[in-house]
Amino acid sequence: MSAAYIVEAVRTAGGRRKGALADVHPADLGATVLDALVTRAGIDPSAIEDVLMGCVTQGGEQAFAFGRNCVLASGLPDSVPSVTIDRQCGSSQQALQFAAQAVMSGTQDLVIAAGTESMTRVPMFSNMSVYEKMGIGSGPFAPSIQERYGVPAFSQFTGAQMVADRHDLTREAMDRFALDSHRKAAAAIESGAFDAEIVPVATASGAFAQDEGVRFDATLEGIGALDPLTEGGTITAGNASQMTDGASGVLVASEAALKTHGLTPLARIHAFGVSAGDPVVMLEEPLPGTRKLLARTGLSLADMDLYEVNEAFASIPMAWAKALEADPAKLNVNGGAIALGHPLGASGTKLMTTLIHALKARGGRYGLQTMCEGGGMANVMIVEAM
Repeated sequence: MSAAYIVEAVRTAGGRRKGALADVHPADLGATVLDALVTRAGIDPSAIEDVLMGCVTQGGEQAFAFGRNCVLASGLPDSVPSVTIDRQCGSSQQALQFAAQAVMSGTQDLVIAAGTESMTRVPMFSNMSVYEKMGIGSGPFAPSIQERYGVPAFSQFTGAQMVADRHDLTREAMDRFALDSHRKAAAAIESGAFDAEIVPVATASGAFAQDEGVRFDATLEGIGALDPLTEGGTITAGNASQMTDGASGVLVASEAALKTHGLTPLARIHAFGVSAGDPVVMLEEPLPGTRKLLARTGLSLADMDLYEVNEAFASIPMAWAKALEADPAKLNVNGGAIALGHPLGASGTKLMTTLIHALKARGGRYGLQTMCEGGGMANVMIVEAM
């Protein structure tokens, strides 16, 4: 089977909800990344055979074949097709897995995997709440599902708290993890660690190119003063990810495309997988998903130089690291979604972009990325830096 290589990886800076990117149409956000990938690779845009676009809230400005609209808003010719993918928070990581499968199967040679989400202009859950307000339908969870699992609905907030309780993670420990996320992200910004991966976005106020959600003055006292999301709980807005606007993407190429277009790979996609489990606990699936992929490859976490585990809530990477006995010094070394934000459908290739650039900066070889996802699913991928 042919190998799949990542030859370019970029992201926009994360804009806080109702912040610097609030006036940018999400299709233009996605187009910014698509144009940057092609320009940086120095290839004819017509050589792109498909664009796989992750997006979670597919409604309003993110509806009607949203990925295709990102292509039409970009400098790519209209001969380039696109598809929009929803695997919840792992949407663009799944886009990357599909792109790798297309290249490895030999059916395509140059594919873009990307993701875009404007949580300002298309609020989270609005694709459900609009129908509810209009009195149309009864929601996504059929009575048969409710009866099977004994719950009226599935809540990520409930799941995050269940994970924290199951793994004995205290409020103070999660708040300290959140503080570390801000401190690592602030240090990365100040050192220029993100410069190579961020593509500026044109706004009415000028080019936007620095993550907006990082609190350089964050303190444990400040984070600890926030109220829990549920009475008696330990999950707060301070130890959870931020709602964010942003886009990201990677260009995946076959070995033949490397030669044809004179491309230099950043990384080789070594292995990947997806798994699913309890939809009520929901967010714990990266643990068995990681074990499953490592067992299949014969590698161990000790073989990984870095890992990116999405900080949807502090309890998720903390539980993952505790259960798998991971080295905390290798985890989210430039901060995570608690500080940098979680633009839903864009987070998969956003984390991969950061992972690849961090591996290169540190001279590492293997990196592992995993995402918890709504419905109790998880994607896991291992890449080898070139």
